[in-house]
Amino acid sequence: MDEPPHTKTQKQAPARAHSVTPDADAEGGPRADEGGAVARWPDAPNPLAEVLGRSAGRRSTIDATAPSVAFVAAWLIADATDSVQPVLWGAVAAIAAASTGGWLRWRQGERPRAVAVGLLVAVAAATVALYTGRPQDFFLLQIASNAASLVAWIASIAVRWPLLGVVVGTLLGQRTRWRRDPDLLRAYSRASWVWVAQYAIRLLVFVPLWAVNATVALGVARAVLTWPLVAGSIFAAWPVIRSALPPEHPGLRRPRSDEPNTANEVVPADEISDSTHGLSS
Repeated sequence: MDEPPHTKTQKQAPARAHSVTPDADAEGGPRADEGGAVARWPDAPNPLAEVLGRSAGRRSTIDATAPSVAFVAAWLIADATDSVQPVLWGAVAAIAAASTGGWLRWRQGERPRAVAVGLLVAVAAATVALYTGRPQDFFLLQIASNAASLVAWIASIAVRWPLLGVVVGTLLGQRTRWRRDPDLLRAYSRASWVWVAQYAIRLLVFVPLWAVNATVALGVARAVLTWPLVAGSIFAAWPVIRSALPPEHPGLRRPRSDEPNTANEVVPADEISDSTHGLSS
């Protein structure tokens, strides 16, 4: 005997539960499905790379390494040809490289202050090498800068003002709103240890090479441990941040606080350059 039509309808398979969409949204946070469930970002892109990558990319690599490469190359040539004062030749080449890079950046619209800082760093490093007469001392300022950065990042974590949060918050136009979000504060604090490790790695390489007068190796290490190490730190820090945020957190661009959302504020390019200078020291 056939069943009534309404009975057949009732015996149909129950509706599937809403599935969770694994992808993160464009803001670097989890995406909710139609039923309100929130994913844990298993396949999320790296919003930290999107924020920091634009300012710590190829241009920063050239700016940071060109004077060192020029110094080592000129010093090697002058020393091999028995020229007088090879350190002087290296210093002149380093300053010329920094000046050329600064001029190009200025032509591209970068603020004169940022250009002047890069040039002054090269001049200071060259001055130290000329004063001591030892080519490896060109890298003393770099070693001191990384040591100071190591201490500063550890101190920022200790006082609950992690520098990674300061930099990212500045670039996103959030000022200090991120710090009033306990989850973001915890995430930035944990991820800042990745930058501490970055500076520690540089010191572990630079200091022994400097101690044995390995000028050429210092130049190579300066190039290798600039952008590649910064890029590695950026990509290593995001999983740390993601694991520290709860599943329902809206992401880096939306700190959970009582103030109006300023995540869409545009940060001038010169402020980006200033804010991220310490990331690739």
